[in-house]
Amino acid sequence: MAPTPSADAFVSNSNGSARSNNNVFRPLSSLTAADSELDLGMTPELKRVTDAFAAIGEEQVRYKQLLYMAQTTKEANSLPESSKISENKVPGCLSTVYVDGTAEYDDEIGDYVINFVGDSDGLMTKGLVALLLRCLSRNTAEAIQKVDPEFIKVARIDQSLTPGRNNGFLNMLQTMKNKAREIDEAARNGKTSSSVTTVTDVISSADEGTADHQASAAGGAHGPKYTAITEALQVLKPDSLTVVDSSLMNGSTEGVETHFELSIVASAFEGLNVIKRQQLVFMMLGEVMPQVEGLRIVSMYTPEEAE
Repeated sequence: MAPTPSADAFVSNSNGSARSNNNVFRPLSSLTAADSELDLGMTPELKRVTDAFAAIGEEQVRYKQLLYMAQTTKEANSLPESSKISENKVPGCLSTVYVDGTAEYDDEIGDYVINFVGDSDGLMTKGLVALLLRCLSRNTAEAIQKVDPEFIKVARIDQSLTPGRNNGFLNMLQTMKNKAREIDEAARNGKTSSSVTTVTDVISSADEGTADHQASAAGGAHGPKYTAITEALQVLKPDSLTVVDSSLMNGSTEGVETHFELSIVASAFEGLNVIKRQQLVFMMLGEVMPQVEGLRIVSMYTPEEAE
C-alpha cells in the first residue's frame, strides 16, 4: 500500500485525469482555464488541491488523503464548543457537521475575506469539511459564491462518496456560501452576524461590569478614529481597555490619525485562542479598520489571565 501523502506535499502533474462536461475522462494537462478555474470558479488553493487529488491514481489513496486532512487541517480542529449550535449545523448530512466563520479585512486586496472553522463527528465527512474549510478560507464572499461543486468530479473524490455523502457535501458547500454572504454583509455594515457564534455567544456571556477605560493620545486630544475604536470595542464589555494613538511615532503629521496600539482585558476572550481573539477584535472594529494604516494589538487577556 502506498503511503498517504502529506496534504502539503501535493504536486500537480499531468498523469491524473479529470471529467469533462460529457463525462469522458481526459488528462489534466488538457484542461483549460475555462474548464477548471472560470467555469468551476475554484479558488487558487482549491485548484491546487483539486489537481493534486486528480493526480492520485488509486482511489484508496485519495480516500486516505481525505482522512489525513481531517486529522491535520487546523480549521477542522479548532471549532469551539460554543459554535456547535443549531444555527451552525449543516442540514442533510449523514454525520453531524458544524460550520462557523468570521470576516477579516485584508489590506492587501482592500476587501473582506472569510475565515471558516468547522467539525464533524464522522471522519470521512470531516475530511470533506476540512478540504472546504482549507480551500475556501481567506477568500472573499464573492469568490466563494462562484465555486462550482463539480470540482469534486475533477478531483475524482466523488468516486469515494456514497449518494448520501455526496448530498452532504453539496449541503456543506451551500451552507458555507450562505454563511460567507451573511458574514460579509454584517462586516460591511459594522455589525456582528447572528451566524457568527464565536462572536455573539462570547459577547452575550461577558460580564456586565463597567470597563476601566485608560487612554493615551498625542497632545491629549482624542480624534474621531480614536473615538470610533474605543466605542466599537465597548460591545465586548471590556474590564480594561487601553488605546494609544501612536501616529506620531510612525511618521504621521500632527493631528493625522494613522496608527494605534491596543490592550484589552475582556471575559469575551474565554475559550478563544489568540487568532480567534484577534478576529473577534477586528470584527468589532468593522469599518474602522480600513480607515487606519496600522493597529497593533499589544495584549488580549481574560480577567483571569490578566491577574
